[in-house]
Amino acid sequence: MKNFGKVYLIGAGPGDPGLFTLKGKSILERADVVVYDRLVSPAILSFCNASAEMVDVGKMPTHHKVKQSEINKLLVKFAQEKPGAVIARLKGGDPFVFGRGGEEALELIDAGVEFEVVPGITSAISVPAYAGIPVSHRGIATSFHIVTGHEKQEMQTCHSELYETKNFSSQVELCPLGRSTKGGVEESSISGLDFPALAKCPGTLIFLMGISNMEMISRRLIECGKDPKTPLAFIEKGTTPYQRTVMCTLETAGETILRENVTAPAITIMGGVVELGKILAWRKDLPLSGRRLVITRAAKQAGGIASRLTALGAEVIETPMIETRGVEPRVGSLDGTAADFADLSNFDVLAFTSTNGVDSFFEALFKAGLDIRILAGKKIASVGKITEKKLLERGIRCDYVPEDHTGEGLGKLLAAICHPEQAPRVDGSRLDESRILLLQGNLADDTILKLLPKATRWVVYETLPVATLPDWKREAVAGADAVVFASSSAVENFMNALKLPQSTEGAASNLSAQRPHLAFSIGRLTSATAKKYDFEVVESEETSMDSLVKKITEYYAV
Repeated sequence: MKNFGKVYLIGAGPGDPGLFTLKGKSILERADVVVYDRLVSPAILSFCNASAEMVDVGKMPTHHKVKQSEINKLLVKFAQEKPGAVIARLKGGDPFVFGRGGEEALELIDAGVEFEVVPGITSAISVPAYAGIPVSHRGIATSFHIVTGHEKQEMQTCHSELYETKNFSSQVELCPLGRSTKGGVEESSISGLDFPALAKCPGTLIFLMGISNMEMISRRLIECGKDPKTPLAFIEKGTTPYQRTVMCTLETAGETILRENVTAPAITIMGGVVELGKILAWRKDLPLSGRRLVITRAAKQAGGIASRLTALGAEVIETPMIETRGVEPRVGSLDGTAADFADLSNFDVLAFTSTNGVDSFFEALFKAGLDIRILAGKKIASVGKITEKKLLERGIRCDYVPEDHTGEGLGKLLAAICHPEQAPRVDGSRLDESRILLLQGNLADDTILKLLPKATRWVVYETLPVATLPDWKREAVAGADAVVFASSSAVENFMNALKLPQSTEGAASNLSAQRPHLAFSIGRLTSATAKKYDFEVVESEETSMDSLVKKITEYYAV
């Protein structure tokens, strides 16, 4: 192969990011270019390298953003123009199950471009499974046939594979709807399917992308002898928090689509196995099913709350509003003098005001060849429970944690211990204010220093706001139910990132149309900032992730 970039044809699976392959995720994390389709979940797009060029070639049911022939050429173009680059072609389901992956691969071969296929879980099998419907079952269906209900007219062939099992043979047929003639008269593309053969087939029929044609498909199957009472199920948005199953029979398919407003993306499954879905439906409605929530915490902090909300049924869009990076500890500000860890002997209390501060401090400590033994005899203060938990993970218990989990609360607590004459303590303990060290980020305000003017501040990490949101994430945010904020800066950065470049302001400059109006907040300062931007704010009882998750669940349970 020539010195071109390499193209990976990746199947994104049916929608649930948990069903995306580890290999696919690994490639997205290092991809230079990602060419993706409409049905790819925003949660999976979140796996992409932040610096990757994102190219939306999404196909809608009635029109294509980019024609398939143009997509083929686009992949070749990227490979030729970017030697050594990783180009990810991200497709819903599996690339070779009605995904046009074969066409793309042939184009790459003709152009001398190296490629690799990363299979994905096809919706034809996984979506029924999520609805409790096995596509084959002993005594009911010993074969299943995957049929496209929407194909280009020149497709005329059926591809099949034969799978042998220990107890019986099970045949899987992949049949695109094409074009044929009957009695010498050419029929429409939908009638190109061999309806008489399928009507006589005792196995399960699975139609992909065929909702708009399903009334005609059902009618033709009945005309060819299939039992009108054959059980049938439509499964919308399978494996996602929005999954819905609608059951009927073959003869009532058309009217059911209209009555229940069945819409794409959806698959149709026909056969006796559908009845098992009434018994085996294992996926219950969870408290947050059907909710899309935007998490604005930094990527390395979002995992905990994101996984918990996902487990409760929500679709989570991780949208970190800040990026952090550790810096060598400095006195006073980033322009101050670099501090030597030997200076720690001048302090009796180390006060951590965030989890980022904890991580950055200890990373710098270990980088300097030191460890926690240097903290022997020192008191440790934490701004709240989350930071306290992060310190405990490092093997360090906190001596001081305010009831009010804010910078102001921490400052008041330490000030009271330093000046017991102003706020006497029962235990009579006292601290020297000048021997308190505050470990903070570069954007921390002076709230604590105003309460402890003799304390010293080290900046141990930088906070860099996210400048803007890519188009795919902007669209995902626009369709969300709520945003989850854990800091005032996250609110400010979120609103700034939503602002459109001047060149596009004329198209959609109204921010209110681009974001949810409901916000879940972790504290009163964060709530105040969110209210400034006209969010309807629901505040957690405590400044902890447990309390925030509980509040979100309670809100949607009403």
